[in-house]
Amino acid sequence: MLLIADQISKLSFSGLMQVYAESNALNAGEQECSLLDIEQGFYDYLRSSFFAQENSFYAVWLEAGEYVSALRMEPFKDGFLLCTLETAPQHRRKGYAEKLIKAVLALEKLAGKTVYSHIHKKNRASQAVHAACGFVKIMDRALYLDGSANSYCDTWKLERE
Repeated sequence: MLLIADQISKLSFSGLMQVYAESNALNAGEQECSLLDIEQGFYDYLRSSFFAQENSFYAVWLEAGEYVSALRMEPFKDGFLLCTLETAPQHRRKGYAEKLIKAVLALEKLAGKTVYSHIHKKNRASQAVHAACGFVKIMDRALYLDGSANSYCDTWKLERE
């Protein structure tokens, strides 16, 4: 089941952190800080920055009331940017990320809009899911609204029929 949240109060933050537990642990190790610091920083970002952007929303796929996959959608260039797609490790390879993306792309607010995604070059699973949902690689780097670039990621774009 799809859950759409346009404000932080509509999310279970602890449920969301279960989806992102693996990435949060990696980030804590890389940044040499505690998991609590990573989670608090993410909460603060969502509250003060992400949800403050008009038209930004979180999408979560739930199974039996449990958060299993999540992504963020935010305004980007001439449309939206799909970002931070992740599925909890125990729920991977079950099709939840594809269900989530397809459900989000079917939302009326995205009708006719260009949708982009930045995908890490080594993340073959995410590349395969995006391709199955109609995305194609259009650039060998990720470009951000502030003009910066990331050479570790590629830019993908939804090709609508």
